Amino acid sequence: MQKEKFDRIISFLLGASWAIVIFGALIIFQLFSFLGFSLALFITITFVVISLFLILTLDAFSVNRHRLEEAKKQTALLEKIYSKDTK
Repeated sequence: MQKEKFDRIISFLLGASWAIVIFGALIIFQLFSFLGFSLALFITITFVVISLFLILTLDAFSVNRHRLEEAKKQTALLEKIYSKDTK
């Protein structure tokens, strides 16, 4: 089964987001390392937490889309069953 454009875009964005989290954490830590290890670690952890929240948001879009598609399928089946019962 071929994925829809929306699913492909979400998958790409999720992959890119994970890459940004990993490389961004390294870059952030190196940029702020001149201020001290503990401050650089704190800023890096803050960056990672915010980034993971955004990744969860993207994943929620995907899950809600799949839930909507399933609800549409179930509604169509229930309407078909109801129409057979009323005849």
